[in-house]
Amino acid sequence: MRFFCFCLFVFFFSAKETQAQQLLGQKEVSFSRQDSLRGSITKERVWWDVKQYRLDIKINPLDSTITGSNTIKYKVLQEYNVMQIDLQNPLVIDKVIQDNIELNFNKDGNAYFIHLQSNQKKGTSKEITVFYHGKPKVAVNPPWDGGISWNKDKNGKPFIASSCQGIGASIWWPNKDHLYDEVEKMYINVTVPGDLTDVSNGRLLRIKKQKDGTKTYEWYVSNPINNYSVNINIGDYVSFAEKFKGEKGILDCTYYVLRDNLAKAKKQFKEVPKMLKAFEYWFGPYPFYEDGYKLVEVPYLGMEHQSSVTYGNGFKNGYLGNDLSGTGWGLKFDFIIIHESGHEWFGNSITDADIADMWIHESFTNYSESLFLEYYYGKKAASTYIRGLRKNIMNDKPIIGIYNVNQEGSTDMYYKGANMLHTLRQIVNDDQKWRALLRGLNSTFYHQIVNTQQIENYISEQTNLDLISFFNQYLRDTRIPILEYYFEKEQLFFRWTNCVTDFNIPVKIMVNDTEKWLYPQTNWKYETNIDKNSKVTINPDFYVKGIHIKNKID
Repeated sequence: MRFFCFCLFVFFFSAKETQAQQLLGQKEVSFSRQDSLRGSITKERVWWDVKQYRLDIKINPLDSTITGSNTIKYKVLQEYNVMQIDLQNPLVIDKVIQDNIELNFNKDGNAYFIHLQSNQKKGTSKEITVFYHGKPKVAVNPPWDGGISWNKDKNGKPFIASSCQGIGASIWWPNKDHLYDEVEKMYINVTVPGDLTDVSNGRLLRIKKQKDGTKTYEWYVSNPINNYSVNINIGDYVSFAEKFKGEKGILDCTYYVLRDNLAKAKKQFKEVPKMLKAFEYWFGPYPFYEDGYKLVEVPYLGMEHQSSVTYGNGFKNGYLGNDLSGTGWGLKFDFIIIHESGHEWFGNSITDADIADMWIHESFTNYSESLFLEYYYGKKAASTYIRGLRKNIMNDKPIIGIYNVNQEGSTDMYYKGANMLHTLRQIVNDDQKWRALLRGLNSTFYHQIVNTQQIENYISEQTNLDLISFFNQYLRDTRIPILEYYFEKEQLFFRWTNCVTDFNIPVKIMVNDTEKWLYPQTNWKYETNIDKNSKVTINPDFYVKGIHIKNKID
């Protein structure tokens, strides 16, 4: 069940966690009632567990509107009679039906509170149907400022797509718009003009021709799916397919691109089986064999929509043809194919319970880019690439955001988060154990909703390391740890500074040409039999800095 079983943990400990973040550098931010309604597990949400959505919608490109309904099947966890359904302006809910009775509701911003009439007995299964219509928000800068993109291809045909991470799926369809409770399966039925194709998540069950000349594409998702991963992609698509022989058998891979881009796609998308081979090695089986894998061309850069990964990278290697690392290695792969597909493991299978913990999605997936390089080009290439990404780190605010208000942390969750994991790998210092850890994360938390503490605890247990100060430093603080050192006679003195209390990670150094481990703390320690004229170099794979000082500083 993709319902976050630790919701009580959220209630009792969210305030404490927020205070801890503020102590470690999080600035005070003011939030509105709408932020809380969107980001918290309200009393109108907690009493029911969503089991199935059936989305039936019609897309009209001529006036950029959506009309339709969402039938929601749910299980009653505790008796209550008010249900929160989210739908963002300017879309509106027209009516809500349960047991053939039209229900009353009131609206508070983007939250609708449905007043149920029938007895909501604990343990029973119920359903409601929510009817809605309107012109959804137009995506201004997708996928970062999401909504619906109403574009046209170069032949003048509609080219439409959704993207809604962060802003929320309720920007285009009504649902329980919080990450803590994922639907277990879903039907997505999309009616479009007859000369267009809709591609959504899961398997295509059938295409129905309607009397008015439109077509309805019926998709079925058999695995749990988070709301922002649900998508529509509409255009003059052509498709081709292949079968990947993976760890769980045969995986169906299908590709949808605009008609004029078929030749380019057949060349560029050869990277997909390479990606699958590498990521199954590192992370374990692709998490959604039952729903297949699709790569779908869209009019924006791309997104990690589950089993329907979207692509707009121009059929080029790199990030729109550029190397984000500046090392040359970033041009050895198509960034969108590798990065967005990596989210199938981290983000879609393992999903955070609150957007404040989005680092779980982005740090591991950004790190996966280097693992792809390592699989095909070796460890040196991977390390060079990930160190090159450090130039993009801002250290502006903590990676973890503020809980219960739909607030992400710093975008450093990408590059700094990846370098945090790369640093942790150096501390583990065992490549087989590291690979087992990554695969273990994906088997232990397969199709689960998690929080940061669960991930931290799992990694600490599997490595048998005390990593409390390590995660506090990189997730909840903005400083880069500094290793201060100096020589006195035949002794090397060293300590960590610019760090959280009790920061104590080991670090690998070179003393002249000899490799050596140091075990610094925040108080001075020393090693003997080291000549004062020695050259000390910190291993560059650790995301730390070093300062050679002349004399001891108290």
